[in-house]
Amino acid sequence: MNELNIKKGTTTVGIMCKDGIVMAADKRAVLGMSIIGDKNVDKVFKIADNIAVTIAGTVSDAQLITKLIKAELRLKKVRTGKNSSIKETANLLGTIVYQNIRRFSPILGITGFLLGGSDNTGFHLYEIGPDGSVLEQENYITDGSGMVMAFGVLDTLYKKDMLITDGIKLAVKAINAAMQRDTATGEGIDVYAITKDGIKKVFTKRVDTTISV
Repeated sequence: MNELNIKKGTTTVGIMCKDGIVMAADKRAVLGMSIIGDKNVDKVFKIADNIAVTIAGTVSDAQLITKLIKAELRLKKVRTGKNSSIKETANLLGTIVYQNIRRFSPILGITGFLLGGSDNTGFHLYEIGPDGSVLEQENYITDGSGMVMAFGVLDTLYKKDMLITDGIKLAVKAINAAMQRDTATGEGIDVYAITKDGIKKVFTKRVDTTISV
């Protein structure tokens, strides 16, 4: 398949807060980093009642891996009667990603995830690298083609033990900074909050680029 047929490019953000986790992403998918292929892509997914992931990279691989991890979590609960911990889920996702990128294919499956959730040990945020690496993050993390711009905002404005309400505002600022300079990031922002009450979309905004005379 020609590279132009592969949708990729994004900016995703995960922020640890005093009372939960904020996860956010833009809504643009591009073909070969040059053509906008879709302007309304959901990049934050709930994979369990207490766990959500963001996706960045090759869309087909991200969709398949997301389905696989959701199925594995449901299967484990059926077999054991227990929910997987956030650490167990992160390691399982890392294993799937590791196997995916090392599978021979004419299309390179470069896909990264941010994973956030809560269990009986508290709130946890992980980065799952395209190579299958699994790294827990204490404060914040960003991924995708616009991560450099987003990191600049996070490094400057993040405060330890900030509340979810402030984390939402910071996530929007970080994604917006990437939208201003990264061609693969755009169209809008989705923000989710993970709290003791579960996972909820707390902010969404579409950008209208249509000009009429």
